[in-house]
Amino acid sequence: MTEMTLAEPLDSADDAVCPVRHWEVPDLAGAAFDPTLAELMREGPVTRIKLPNGENWAWLVTRYDDVRMVANDPRFSREAVMNQSVTRVAPHFIPDRHGVGFLDPPDHTRLRRSVAPALTSKGVERVREKARRMLDEIVDELVQDGPPADLTATVLSPFPIAVICEVMGVPAADRHTLHLWTQLILSSSHGKEVSEKAKREMSAYFADLIGLRESSPGEDVTSLLGAAVGRGEVTLEEAVGLAVLLQIGGEAVTNNSGQLFYLLLTRPDLLDRLRTDPEIRPRAIDELLRYIPHRSGVGLSRIALEDVEINGVPIRAGDPVYVSYLAANRDPAVFPDPGTIDFARSPNPHVSFGFGPHYCPGGQLARLEEELLLDALLDRLPGLRLAVPPDHVPFKKGALIRGPEALPVKW
Repeated sequence: MTEMTLAEPLDSADDAVCPVRHWEVPDLAGAAFDPTLAELMREGPVTRIKLPNGENWAWLVTRYDDVRMVANDPRFSREAVMNQSVTRVAPHFIPDRHGVGFLDPPDHTRLRRSVAPALTSKGVERVREKARRMLDEIVDELVQDGPPADLTATVLSPFPIAVICEVMGVPAADRHTLHLWTQLILSSSHGKEVSEKAKREMSAYFADLIGLRESSPGEDVTSLLGAAVGRGEVTLEEAVGLAVLLQIGGEAVTNNSGQLFYLLLTRPDLLDRLRTDPEIRPRAIDELLRYIPHRSGVGLSRIALEDVEINGVPIRAGDPVYVSYLAANRDPAVFPDPGTIDFARSPNPHVSFGFGPHYCPGGQLARLEEELLLDALLDRLPGLRLAVPPDHVPFKKGALIRGPEALPVKW
């Protein structure tokens, strides 16, 4: 179990009641749940943590109802993080002042509205058939080359890249470059300077692309952003920040899918149920998304704008607050027997895509991709199985979004 130690005492009367815990956020393999987070969940609904990078400490909220309250309460601000140094997971975190992740309503709402037509259920359905065709071509090549194969390199990486680039309006010739930038931004193992350089280069790329699309009508994200910039509804800086976020988020499907398939390939009972009963696959995807620990540590913090009480714990104005969606998805008060994968679980109000104004804008698209991947791989490769023992599957190191580096399979 990951060791937790007390931080140095702070000048606060709360230290004796709520000590600050060091959370190292280790690299974990498979679907292992972070043992430190499990400890924090048992300690109380609200604890204090110090993460590997940044400064000072922050509150951590882990209960489902509290997580949703904080994520949806205007008294907790993302924008205020710009003016405060906060303890964090990543070493290379530099908030973009115009990035949608650091805007509060109504500016956040205005910016999200500009790309809504591409990411609503109707917008996502527009790309379903093209995405299916792209996946069929990828799987055709996999079948033609034959086993063994690395499922990550052959399918789980190229497919989400192709889909998000299609939705964004990124030309096919630029997909590889966007993928390389994303990998550098999402990893802490290359160092702060490399990650920041990749983000600057991706931002410059989207600034050029959005500028070119200002007078080109289209249904893709960069065309919608270009039109919004042209109408003066959003600034170019805001549009670029949103484009970068969406592009990076689109590739998170690779790691999430890697965890999902690793879990299924190490649980033949679950895999067989999905093969024999295709009707349950959409519901099963929601349960798998609830269960898999898709990220390392926590995401972005918020700042309390006024004194607030959470589950009996007083939070002072100016205090940083993190919510853990992973912990909320394991809250036994909402998900009975949360450590069990139950494809019949209903209702299943998981918060894997977040909650409130900052709910993941690509949630519908991610679900579509998971459905297509399950159908294609389970139906076309009925003998799909791991080609190595489960503990020989390498998982990414220093990744903010967890997933296998490679997933060796045969069929």
